[in-house]
Amino acid sequence: MTTNPIARFPVHPHARRPTWLHRLMALALAASVAVPAAVNAAESSAWIGSWAASPQPTWGSDFAFPTNIPATLENQTLRQVARLSLGGRRMRIVLSNEYGSQPLFIGAAHVALAGAGSAIVSGTDRAITFGGKASATVLPGAPLVSDPIDLAVAPLAQVAVSVFVPNETQATTFHWDGRQTAYLVQGNQVAAQRIDTDTTTGARIFLSGIQVESTAAAGAVVVIGDSITDGNGATMDANARWPDFLAARLAPQNWAVLNAGISGARLLGDRMGANALARFDRDVLSQARVKTAVVLLGINDISWPGTAFDPQGATPSADALIAGYRQLVARAHARGVRIVGATLTPFEGALPGTPLENYYQKHKDELRQHINTWIRSSGAFDAVVDFDALTRDPSHPARLRPEFDSGDHLHPGDRGNKAMAESIDLSVLF
Repeated sequence: MTTNPIARFPVHPHARRPTWLHRLMALALAASVAVPAAVNAAESSAWIGSWAASPQPTWGSDFAFPTNIPATLENQTLRQVARLSLGGRRMRIVLSNEYGSQPLFIGAAHVALAGAGSAIVSGTDRAITFGGKASATVLPGAPLVSDPIDLAVAPLAQVAVSVFVPNETQATTFHWDGRQTAYLVQGNQVAAQRIDTDTTTGARIFLSGIQVESTAAAGAVVVIGDSITDGNGATMDANARWPDFLAARLAPQNWAVLNAGISGARLLGDRMGANALARFDRDVLSQARVKTAVVLLGINDISWPGTAFDPQGATPSADALIAGYRQLVARAHARGVRIVGATLTPFEGALPGTPLENYYQKHKDELRQHINTWIRSSGAFDAVVDFDALTRDPSHPARLRPEFDSGDHLHPGDRGNKAMAESIDLSVLF
């Protein structure tokens, strides 16, 4: 027996010579093996997420915090500013009607480079289309991805997305803690150079993602977390969340950073957004070209029970929390995604003078420390980022370092967020 080097199958020495059809089939087979690698290597660009805000449902008046958005929109333009992580030659906008019970009709939408406040940079305004049309309907429970937009953006650029909602529409899908001023005005003003209005909000409404067409080698890190990741305690309109500082470090290396934090979020519980196990596929694993997930979750599971957030709730066991983390790890690995665990930061004295001042209790801190020990030592995660060791006060380890504290003894401020991002050895992400 001899071997045909093209077809890679054994050929008997007395077999008939291949016909022209056999030769064609053999060449096609060889091409099918060799060409994809060459094509992929030569591919110049592809879509990747550059910014995200995880959708969450609104809540009723019985909850501890107001939503800070109008219950309905009608004949209004909403302009929202977002800072990208990676840049690209073109971009796409993602809107969400995840928690809507009725179709969401978009009358018009534009995007431009953001100027100061509600202004846009002259000459950069672009109309957004959906399937070639200026208007679109977003079905209940669904996202909507726009057509590619011919607007080149640099890494860390800020863009302004303006959406006109003509019909009476319930604002049931939003992101509560946007840490960025959004502007609401009557009428269709999506193309306005500046929006003059006294009606603003710090929340996101309907806008859930921005993608860019970047080099094919680019990858994304997605951080799933709670208010510490979402940026509560960071300066408004300053892009001072810890994932923002991480994005600035990674952009020169062609990596995007997507923030999937939700203030009040829990690993196992709902209310301010779905639990992490329920939203992990949507917010992390479905992101284009995600390579690594970072998990900083659990402090609200430990501390919500017994507070105004969850007066009748029971504190979960360590085993229940650990089982939740293991589920995230298993699901990430099943999709070929690296997953990094972050330890829970100190919180003694948290939220003084608020309805949540019983957020900290000694037995809750003991559970936090138990979970941190497991994160560090279990080997369940591919790597560990020890934010607890970084942020705790050396003279009082149950508290945040004073220079990192935003003032509420729970959330790091801008300086603490910057220190968190800069403490990460980037090799643990890749």
